[in-house]
Amino acid sequence: MADPVEEDVRERLKAALWFAIGKMVDEESLRRNLNATPQFIGALTELIWTQIENVAIDLESFSKHAGRTTVTTDDVLLLARRNTDLHEMIKDDVDKRKAAKAKGNAPRAGRTNKR
Repeated sequence: MADPVEEDVRERLKAALWFAIGKMVDEESLRRNLNATPQFIGALTELIWTQIENVAIDLESFSKHAGRTTVTTDDVLLLARRNTDLHEMIKDDVDKRKAAKAKGNAPRAGRTNKR
């Protein structure tokens, strides 16, 4: 049986995902003058949650196979290898960050320099 604290965190993450997906679906529905049912949003959330779990398992497996305990950008690139457009986008971003880090002004992960 799962640890109650871990289960609570899992449920909170899933609720946050449901909320975020619901917001995106609502915005797109309004933009396109369509309706989306709560069942659709729930099913989409489950689909995305399952995909996130699979990605996490794959990334951990790649990291373990390489003898590391930390997931790196190499693992992410390996995961994206079959989607050439995604792989190229990630590789370009990684290369830009490495170049910026070499110059000493690397942007922090998850942040942009927009002002």
